[in-house]
Amino acid sequence: MAEVTDALVIGAGPAGLMAAEALAASGRKVEICEAKPSPARKFLMAGKSGLNLTKDEPFAAFLTHYDTDWLRPMLEAFGPDQVMDWARGLGQEVFSGSTGRVFPKAMKASPLLRAWLRRLDAAGVKLRTRWRWAGFEDDGLAFETPDGRQVLRPHVTVLALGGASWARLGSDAAWVPWLTEMGVEIVPFKPANMGFCVNWSPHMTRFFGQPVKGTALIGGGQIERGEFVVSARGIEGGGVYAISRAVRDGASLMLDLLPDRNLPEINERLEAGPGKETVANWLRKALRLDPLRIALLQEWGRPLPKGEALARLTKALPVRHRGPRPMDEAISVAGGIARTAVTDKLELIAIPRVFAVGEMLDWEAPTGGYLLTACLSTGQWAGRAAASTE
Repeated sequence: MAEVTDALVIGAGPAGLMAAEALAASGRKVEICEAKPSPARKFLMAGKSGLNLTKDEPFAAFLTHYDTDWLRPMLEAFGPDQVMDWARGLGQEVFSGSTGRVFPKAMKASPLLRAWLRRLDAAGVKLRTRWRWAGFEDDGLAFETPDGRQVLRPHVTVLALGGASWARLGSDAAWVPWLTEMGVEIVPFKPANMGFCVNWSPHMTRFFGQPVKGTALIGGGQIERGEFVVSARGIEGGGVYAISRAVRDGASLMLDLLPDRNLPEINERLEAGPGKETVANWLRKALRLDPLRIALLQEWGRPLPKGEALARLTKALPVRHRGPRPMDEAISVAGGIARTAVTDKLELIAIPRVFAVGEMLDWEAPTGGYLLTACLSTGQWAGRAAASTE
């Protein structure tokens, strides 16, 4: 026998919690079902590096970082300013870093999450953990729970199940076949904000774990000055993530080892040649390159040319990689529920009274606060729409 409920949210990440809060604020009796033993695990993991909530920049510039315009009304309703106010309302003061990235002063997610859960509890929201959605069953939704299989029949449902990365934290995309069977169009997932695989030569081993500084990554018309890290698996980090979409989609990746110097200056510094010095020592003295940048030049540029050709190589060193790291390692994903599969209120056209939010939807954005802001804004948008459903 199915248990009848009023409003159900499946998934207790930031998008799901925001949907639950919007539903409760409208007077709905809300239950959240979460597969894991505790809520918001990916949110907490993100908080270990500071919890970048949003980006403090003009709204027009903020919007350009999304690969689609269909989120615009949701971001207008709950964008960077509203995210900052929301955090303050939970007792978490925020600050903007030098690049405009916004963080809680506590620099972690746990205090904010605890305050949020207390507020949801006070609003009457019921959280059921270890309730894993197992698909549709007759006119209800089935769950695997510590007490066996349970079926709920909600009046309205918000799906907040995440995308297809970091499965161990809950985003395993197990929902894809169930929605597909119900006629929901799914755009295939692709990794986003990810590193790239590199087969390193043995001489690179001593540099594993070190950051590459003072360079610019070039690809698909983008130039990114952010740092990245050399790891045993390849290259990863903020600079790589910022350019990863273009490279994933086929753009060549190059590295400018000396972005603050022009080609004639570099050529002049190399004109005398190495003489009796080793090539590495000559490059260090002539161009003031650190050992890691010299190693990358030798790794991807051998056999090193001479003269102006070498100068050009320092400005456009081809990065030899084997493609993106596996999708489950990506910070986020592209793909998911197609725009054409939902209404403007994020209700699934094929399944009335069922809404979808967050990374389940087909949109893509870089790191820097854009991901979390869109998850929160779609959660609030769908929660309010679901609350008004007759």
